[in-house]
Formats: sequence, C-alpha cells, structure tokens
Amino acid sequence: MMNRYMGAYLDRRMKYLIEEWQLATRNDVSDFTGRMNRLSDEIDRLTGVEATVSAKLASLEARAKRLEAKAR
Repeated sequence: MMNRYMGAYLDRRMKYLIEEWQLATRNDVSDFTGRMNRLSDEIDRLTGVEATVSAKLASLEARAKRLEAKAR
C-alpha cells in the first residue's frame, strides 16, 4: 500500500521535483554531444566574425584619422 502511494505521489510530482532539484533528464543528456558540437561551431563562426569586425573597425578608424587630418 505504501509503495503504491509513494509511486503515485512521485508520478504526480516528478516534474516539480526535477525542476526544484535541477536534475537532468535523459532527454537533456541524450543530445549533450550534439549541443556541444553546435556550440563549438558557433564559437568558431563568432571568432571569424570578430576578426572581420575588428579589421573593418581598424579600417574605419584609419579613415576617420585621415578625414580629421584633411579637415584641419
């Protein structure tokens, strides 16, 4: 009787227990490698974007300095 009661209680409350204790579920863990690979790819892409933006910014700064010099 007690086992059935506890089983039913846990079935009803499992979602809340998982959230409260911040537990990982099988679904959370099953795609972990895929998520890590996607994050790694995104980091690589953002690193490339950062280099491009940095180069463009340096070009704009040089251009601004030239324009300032001409304006004097």
